[in-house]
Amino acid sequence: MRSALQVHGALSRGVFAFVVLVSLAVLFTPGSDVPAAPPGVDKLVHASLFAALALSGRWAGVRRTPLVALLVLYGAGSEVVQGLAPLDRDASVGDWLADVTGILLGSLLWDVRSRRRSTPA
Repeated sequence: MRSALQVHGALSRGVFAFVVLVSLAVLFTPGSDVPAAPPGVDKLVHASLFAALALSGRWAGVRRTPLVALLVLYGAGSEVVQGLAPLDRDASVGDWLADVTGILLGSLLWDVRSRRRSTPA
């Protein structure tokens, strides 16, 4: 019997697709619909979101280098789009740096998890 949590399984791909959809909603919601939050919370949201993208992408079987590169570009592109008039949000290098931090953290966590699973007890 195969584990539901296996790497590259249907569940992992579904989770990755779900996290991508959540990221689209979070990153591209118009400014008027974004709830007010204390300073710094947006950086935590960005880092957490991109860590989830990196972790779920690796679980779904996306190779590290292409995933990291695409997520870094996705984060930069989202900031450019957020700065456009229709969304009425602020583009921020700080948010993009939080994205990159989350990507690196998620990738590192996946690598640590993978090493632990492959090490015999």
